[in-house]
Amino acid sequence: MTDQPTNQPYDGYDPYGQQGYPQGHQGYPQGHQAYPQGHQGYDDPYAGQQYTQQWQGQTWETQTQSPVSAQVTAAEETAYLPPQGHGTPAPAPAHAPAPASSAEYGPATVAGNPRITDAQRARAEGRSPIIEPGMQPAALTALLGLLLAGAAAVGTYALLVPLVVLQAVTAAGWFRLNGMWPARQGIALGFAGALAADAALLASDRSPSAILGTLGVWVLLALVLQLRSHADPDERMYGLMATVAASALAIVAGGYLAAEADAVTVGAIAVAVAVLARALPLPTPASVVVALLAGAGGGVAAGSLTGLGTSGALLGAGAAACALIGHRVASYDYPSRFVHFTAGVALPLSAAAPAVYVLGRALV
Repeated sequence: MTDQPTNQPYDGYDPYGQQGYPQGHQGYPQGHQAYPQGHQGYDDPYAGQQYTQQWQGQTWETQTQSPVSAQVTAAEETAYLPPQGHGTPAPAPAHAPAPASSAEYGPATVAGNPRITDAQRARAEGRSPIIEPGMQPAALTALLGLLLAGAAAVGTYALLVPLVVLQAVTAAGWFRLNGMWPARQGIALGFAGALAADAALLASDRSPSAILGTLGVWVLLALVLQLRSHADPDERMYGLMATVAASALAIVAGGYLAAEADAVTVGAIAVAVAVLARALPLPTPASVVVALLAGAGGGVAAGSLTGLGTSGALLGAGAAACALIGHRVASYDYPSRFVHFTAGVALPLSAAAPAVYVLGRALV
């Protein structure tokens, strides 16, 4: 790079070992200009290009500033001027080949595109965020209900086998329904509470106070464990509520063990029939009515076998109504297939346990 001359007087110091002026000359003569008249410094062949860079291609400024659309090609968005040499300015670069399909590019956005949940996307698109489990989970619910009904007719300890399976699936399904997975500690805590309630029921001759006492102890235990957590306060509160709810549902399912055997048989059969009817491809209002009628009919049929008679219709209708509530909860907020085959299977039976116990005590 060539040094630029200045108008400062020459002080006699020449760092390059050469005198820029004759010996004894201490500056420019008075009235003498540093350059010939009309000459304003070195002739820089690139001075015209330094601040007048030509932008090749179509840009936002060269247009009428129309809104950006999906048809703007990649070459037009990224057009630039390559570095110029010291000779003749380089020719304008050719446009890059346009993409095969401009439909692959969406409109330009100012902000980012944060990830949204499936439920939020469904609401934005006008679709329902509720997906019902379907026929396969309903068939599994009916199978588990029939196992409960048959085991109750056999005896108390036979009832424990399908009941423990129901309680384990309830605890796991509730945590996954709330989007908390993996949550091994919470699932284990809820399932342990269910086992403790079953043991307390057997030890107290199936007294319902064993369920309430175990539930109170497990709520306190979940609270202590969450207070010891190092997570954020919001996460701890969310984990506490999920743990308490999962433990409560699993413990309350032990109501089948506290209820009368005939009531368990009638209620479990009514739930099985109601859930199968609810899974039929019918409009939702009609499906609910058909499911309730089917539950009442199943209660009448099972009541005729157990001696409850027409009282089985009331027990069956109550159990079916609670089962439909559990079915609806398992369908909430765009659940996954895993939720359908855990919470969708277990929640109808777990939610019906209190109704089976209360109505069974009142009618038997």
